Amino acid sequence: MKVSELGEFGLIGLLAEMISSAQDKSAAAYRKLLIGIGDDAAAWKGDTATQLVTTDSLFQDIHFRLETTPWYELGWKSLAVNLSDIAAMGGVPEYAVISLALPLDTEVGDVKALYQGMLDLAGRFGVALIGGDTCRAPLVSITITVLGSAGDKDGKVLTRSAARAGEKIAVTGALGAAAAGMEILDKRLKLDAASAGQLRTAFLKPEPRVAEGQRLVELGVKAAIDISDGLISDLKHVCESSRVGARVEADRIPVASAVRAHFGGRALELAAAGGEDYELLFTASEDVIGRVKSELSCPITIIGDIVAEEPGSIVMVDEHGEPVHLGKSGWEHFNAGNGV
Repeated sequence: MKVSELGEFGLIGLLAEMISSAQDKSAAAYRKLLIGIGDDAAAWKGDTATQLVTTDSLFQDIHFRLETTPWYELGWKSLAVNLSDIAAMGGVPEYAVISLALPLDTEVGDVKALYQGMLDLAGRFGVALIGGDTCRAPLVSITITVLGSAGDKDGKVLTRSAARAGEKIAVTGALGAAAAGMEILDKRLKLDAASAGQLRTAFLKPEPRVAEGQRLVELGVKAAIDISDGLISDLKHVCESSRVGARVEADRIPVASAVRAHFGGRALELAAAGGEDYELLFTASEDVIGRVKSELSCPITIIGDIVAEEPGSIVMVDEHGEPVHLGKSGWEHFNAGNGV
């Protein structure tokens, strides 16, 4: 079997099973482990706090093209996707380690711009860049590992496995702008300057919801994920981990206004399956979400319900309760159709 047949999440499941069965669960490190493979970050009991770690890789011509992605924005985004994983756990990002692979003819000025993008974003969240590795490669590759800790004094974090039937599903912000921005860059679409700039920025310089994630924990939310692969795809991860299903009302999905204005009939698909918005999707009771709405400055929208159905099953319906079918559900590595 090839990895393209097994799929990204099938491969992750296979490796997780191998690792779990091979490790000595009586070892000190394993006994401190709280969350292993399968969530936005791993977590373990530190001496004074719950510790978090996440890692992501961005590869040239898979995640980005240098023809359409400036080096500064590439640095910003490569760190932002990691900070978003910590945000999805309700954690505080603290340290970042960068492994960088570059072709020999890379301009030094471009590398400086790359790191300036990282440094500017890191500075906003008090994250220290503390080292890493550099090597030669035929294409640019950036792998960042971010370490952090639980923001909650009791060590509580948000997880994918805590959703329960009867809870509401909610998202922060608006969706679809990043996917639309990628299309503008890749297909050289012509929009008015304001809309084009807004959508390109959404794709190239996402804003991780770090403070919002911490506040969700404080307000009693237990289940969350960041929207990286796409709303439906990421909701499916939550439902599979929590052993529940979901019912989503298509007309309640908060589509970014510029996407709705310029992409017509495709706006819903971009919002529900486009990915890379790095907003937070979470579940909680209606009362808890009411408190979240009153406490957070960003928009919070309820889009559906968690239901007691087959784990991972998701139904999207229109305003008449009729099923809505999208052309795709989101990003998955090892799918030959994916790539920038």
